[in-house]
Amino acid sequence: MTPGQIALVEQTLTWVDLDALAEDFYRRALSTTPELTAMFTSDPVVQRARFAAELAEIVRSIRSLDNLASTARPLGARHRGYGVRAAHYRLMGDALLASLAAAIGDRWSTEIEEAWTMAYNLTAEIMMMGARDDDRPS
Repeated sequence: MTPGQIALVEQTLTWVDLDALAEDFYRRALSTTPELTAMFTSDPVVQRARFAAELAEIVRSIRSLDNLASTARPLGARHRGYGVRAAHYRLMGDALLASLAAAIGDRWSTEIEEAWTMAYNLTAEIMMMGARDDDRPS
């Protein structure tokens, strides 16, 4: 990611209501792939709050690859325990981008979409590394 893309991700996150974003994100993801519903056993309000906090933390840590890795690797390992597999990352990424576009509205642009796509892909790759590392025998 370029410094400009990082700044754009940071800036645009301040434009959205994180709880509303989380609610829309889960609605989109679960309506597209209803079988994912079984993975979400927490109270939906708690789940949305957790998602919002994790997204905010990822964006806060994205300026430093080491910080991002220390945030995203354990998150990936935890998600593996919930049954998340590599194919789920694409589905959730699509839902996140669609929710961000809806939340940002008329200000959404190709530049913002590219920045968020890069941020998501980087985070997903690190999370998948964390899941893979968690799968290795000790």
